[in-house]
Amino acid sequence: MSKLKKNREKLNLTQEELSDKSGISIRTIQRIESGNEPKGQTLKILAKTLGIKENELLEKEEAQIEIKSTLIKIINLSSLPFTIIPPANIIIPLVIMSAKKQFNPLAKQIVSIQILWLIFAVIIFMLSSFMKNWFSLGNKFSLVVMIFLVLSNIFIILRNAAEIDKKGELFFRLNFSLI
Repeated sequence: MSKLKKNREKLNLTQEELSDKSGISIRTIQRIESGNEPKGQTLKILAKTLGIKENELLEKEEAQIEIKSTLIKIINLSSLPFTIIPPANIIIPLVIMSAKKQFNPLAKQIVSIQILWLIFAVIIFMLSSFMKNWFSLGNKFSLVVMIFLVLSNIFIILRNAAEIDKKGELFFRLNFSLI
């Protein structure tokens, strides 16, 4: 669907109504909605009429990557058995991604979350070692921290798996990708 059509439909306008409001012919609107790119004055008028920026009408639709929900769940859940061996919880999903050629944004997010979790886990564990010595907390404190870290990763993996089932997206996601 073209950007023009999406924006027009958001405002509940027909092609005729948009034509009347903008002064642009219905045929021109139809051409733009069928794939022709608006230019010059037409672009400015349509953007102003729809109340959007000009570049929002020019953005190409990203090709929809076929994301197989089952494969995404497998990539996500493949980290689960390896939560006690942190580097493996990144390597195994990467191996599955490359074997199945699933380098889509969702799969990259899953691995990025595991990488970020690993970085935080190392930092927290190292801080806990220092805290153990500073506050004389004993050896059990390190074990409690390790258990907490493993359980937090299990929670992240399972929560994302549930959200993939419900909505086909991740519950915990980043605004960037580390891979």
